Amino acid sequence: MRLSRLPLPTLRHALLLPLLALSGLASAAPPLGTEAERSSYLRTGRYEEVGRLCQAFQQRFPRAVRCTRFGSTPEGRPMWALVASQQGVFSPAEARRRGLPVTLIQGGIHAGEIDGKDAGFLALRQVLEGQAAPGALKRQVLVFVPVFNVDGHERFGAWNRPNQRGPEAMGWRTTAENYNLNRDYAKADAPEMQAMLRLVQAWDPLATIDLHVTDGAQFEHDVSIQVEPVHAGDEALRASGQRLRDGVIEALAAQGSLPQPFYMSFEKMDDPASGFADGVPPPRFSTGYFWLRNRFGMLVETHSWKDYPTRVRITRNTVVAVLALMARHGVDWLAQARAADARAMRLAGHELPLTFETSPKQRMIDFRGYAYTRTPSDISGALMTRYDEHRPEIWHVPLRDEIVPALSLPVPGAGYLVPAAHAEAVAARLRLHGLRFERLAAARPALPVQVFRAEQARFGAQSVEGHQRLEVKGQWRPEPRDLPAGSLFVPVAQPGVRLLMALLEPQAPDSLLAWGFFNNAFETKEYMEDYVAEDVARAQLAADPQLAAEFQRRLAEDAAFAADPHARLAFFARRHASWDERYRLYPVMRLDQPLR
Repeated sequence: MRLSRLPLPTLRHALLLPLLALSGLASAAPPLGTEAERSSYLRTGRYEEVGRLCQAFQQRFPRAVRCTRFGSTPEGRPMWALVASQQGVFSPAEARRRGLPVTLIQGGIHAGEIDGKDAGFLALRQVLEGQAAPGALKRQVLVFVPVFNVDGHERFGAWNRPNQRGPEAMGWRTTAENYNLNRDYAKADAPEMQAMLRLVQAWDPLATIDLHVTDGAQFEHDVSIQVEPVHAGDEALRASGQRLRDGVIEALAAQGSLPQPFYMSFEKMDDPASGFADGVPPPRFSTGYFWLRNRFGMLVETHSWKDYPTRVRITRNTVVAVLALMARHGVDWLAQARAADARAMRLAGHELPLTFETSPKQRMIDFRGYAYTRTPSDISGALMTRYDEHRPEIWHVPLRDEIVPALSLPVPGAGYLVPAAHAEAVAARLRLHGLRFERLAAARPALPVQVFRAEQARFGAQSVEGHQRLEVKGQWRPEPRDLPAGSLFVPVAQPGVRLLMALLEPQAPDSLLAWGFFNNAFETKEYMEDYVAEDVARAQLAADPQLAAEFQRRLAEDAAFAADPHARLAFFARRHASWDERYRLYPVMRLDQPLR
């Protein structure tokens, strides 16, 4: 039934039915209940409720919960986290001392997709009261962030998620500064992300569970569970990542859900027959970030066309399943993660993938959808898909889920070097990600390094997340360079070497270069007037017959070059002593030999 078309009394009844399965009764919400429970999951509370419940959980369970403020938003709101441990472990140092795995549950990174807040509070209360996953918090520490995007949460409105069924009103996708936090993990622009990364540095969670609601088509499947490392990252850790993913999927299926292990978005927008493709997201996303740290990242996407009580129930079940699996396997998985850290320290010279792609290989799967038609729209003129939720049917569609490396590069033998002029900006980002570096106390003249000079550089046509992105093509080549005192040396012998390469390799999709941090290096600043260039060209042609022959060959073989006066003059300007030798020189270098 299509809930948005039901009269209000019928709508309330329809929303109440999944709640009965969720809580077991339809009476008033118990102590520590949320506005969602009190309203039979018609509404979700405002952010004031998070702070109040954070304190109330600590008062109700003083030996098991601590309410902590880990940051402030640009609009001055507190960022709350609940630390829960039935062993009374409330500090990262104590968790490390006892060898306890840490699970980070994160809700509301997109504050309109707010299932995780209400489901997380429900799951936490039930676990602490022994109603779900009994004893799970004796064998791990839970760090629960009910709402990550706090300012966005308070941009409250009834139509903030037009593709989503319930609650009646919800927050906004982006922050007050209009950052999409789930595009910000690598570049870490937003103050909220910087606070989150400091929380991550402190607690070093073994698993980070990012709770979302997907947009998309209408079908019967109600949740997707994706985990990395499964397709990428440390080989030995991938098997455990798959056990975590499959264990959650198995638990959800046993409770009546229809989970899938891939993001349920069609390969061709609005065309169910095109099927699906799995993939490894880049590190701007949570699930593309944590595997680079040799930790588990899980993306949970309930389906937006399920009503709010159903979505909260499924999200609650997911949280409980994760906590149960971490209680059962977390100590072993933590040992495996630390072994992966040790292996990462020895990756110098080994080839690592920077990007991934889905191979053309496909297999057909049965997918539970609805009958649909595809007809031209008299509004947009486009071919439009319309679904009939009264007529479930099985779609036989392709799935491409074989994922292979697309671009791989060897790890530098020793590390990366960042010249002093860029040291502060790069150091600030490295600190946020917990990556180790040191400053050169003295200048290093003519250091034998590898440099990257871009053969092609293409700026983005429009702003993305406040940046003008940059794509470059080129190769690393040996070249001696002078390094002034104050430059950075960033060793590759550290657990986060994969993350380090993701940030500093210029062709990585979420590198600092790709996000425009070094655009100045790819802009011409000094130039030669055309009349001067004409004289320079004639002098070069007269002095160098080989150059003259090369120029004539370019004119004959390259029509675009021959027709472009600027390119023809640039041919000679690039060979003149006035040419800026740093133009398109990436201001980060690779070092293969240890510094002495």
